[in-house]
Amino acid sequence: MARKIEKDTIIGDILDFAPQTVPFFLSIGMHCLGCPSSRGETVEEACMVHGVDADAFVAAVNEFIAQTEKEAE
Repeated sequence: MARKIEKDTIIGDILDFAPQTVPFFLSIGMHCLGCPSSRGETVEEACMVHGVDADAFVAAVNEFIAQTEKEAE
């Protein structure tokens, strides 16, 4: 069963359970994913800083996670 992220999900937690999502974060300009401060931000905080619609970002990442987990079955 696919794990779902929310706007209040911590980025470090996402990267721990779904490292395949790194390109999504890079695509919004979040290039310091190894930095402790960025890993501690919520998705909503990161989207706000980078001028990205958090709802659309969460939907896209959740769809990608579900797809990759389905393909792994």
